[in-house]
Amino acid sequence: MEKELELAQQAYDVIVNFVVNYSFQLIGAVLILIAGFIVGGWVSRMLLRLQERRDVDVTLRQFIASTVRLIVIGLFVIIAVSKLGLSITPLIAALGGLAVGASFAIQGPVSNYGAGFVIILTRMFKVGDTISVQGCFGVVKEITLATTQLVAEDGEDIVIPNKHVVGEIHRNSYANRLVEGSIGIAYSEDPDRAIELIEKVIRDFPGVTGEPAAQVGIESFGDSSITIAYRFWIPTPSFFESQFAVNRSVFKALRGADITIPFPQREIRMLAG
Repeated sequence: MEKELELAQQAYDVIVNFVVNYSFQLIGAVLILIAGFIVGGWVSRMLLRLQERRDVDVTLRQFIASTVRLIVIGLFVIIAVSKLGLSITPLIAALGGLAVGASFAIQGPVSNYGAGFVIILTRMFKVGDTISVQGCFGVVKEITLATTQLVAEDGEDIVIPNKHVVGEIHRNSYANRLVEGSIGIAYSEDPDRAIELIEKVIRDFPGVTGEPAAQVGIESFGDSSITIAYRFWIPTPSFFESQFAVNRSVFKALRGADITIPFPQREIRMLAG
C-alpha cells in the first residue's frame, strides 16, 4: 500500500511540475492553434469570394480554398509545437517517411486526384456537356477531384474515375447529341423527292436544333435500294425518344407519298457439280 501511495505522490509531483513549468506554453500553443483555425477559415472565405468574382470553376475554387486553409493551419501547428519547446525536425522526418509509404498504398486515388485537377484546370468539359469516354455516353452531372459523374439517357448514373478520363480520347458534343438514321428506296423512285420529305419531317420535329443544320442525302447504292441517310442534332436527354419518333415519321412520310421501300433482296446462284 505504501508503494502505491508513493507512486501516486510521484505522479502527482510530475503533473504539478509540468503544469507549473509548461502551463504558459500550453496556453500559448492552444491560443496559437485557435488563431490558426480562425485565420485559415478567413483566408479560405476570402479566396472563395475572390474566385467567384473572377468566375473560376466551382470545383477548382473549392479545392484551392481548402488547400490554402490546410496550409495555413499547418503553419500554425508548427508554431504551436515549437512554442512547447519541442523539436519539429523529428516530426517532419516522420511525416516524410509516412508520406512515402502512404504514396504506394494510395497510388490509385492520388492519380485520380491529379487527373481531376487537370480536368478542372484545363476545362476539358464542364457540367451540362455531353461526353463520350471509355464507351460511356451521358451528360456531365458533377466533376470532383476523384471522379466524373455522368447521367445516361435512361437516367442511370455513370461514375468514372478521373484517371480513366485524362489521356483517353473523349467526344464532347456539349448540350446536344447527333442522331443518325437511314432508309432505302427503290431505284425507280426519285431520290430528290424522298430527301425533301425527310427534310420536312426533321424540320417539323420539335426539339431539333437549327445549328448545326440537319443533313439529308444519298449515302450509298445497295443491291436493291438507294440508301438515304439523315443526320440531325437533338438535346441529349431526349435522344432515344427523338430517334425513334423521327424514324417512325420518316417511314410513314415515305409510305404516305407512295414511295416504294423495297424489301432487301439477295441473289443466290446454284452452280452445277
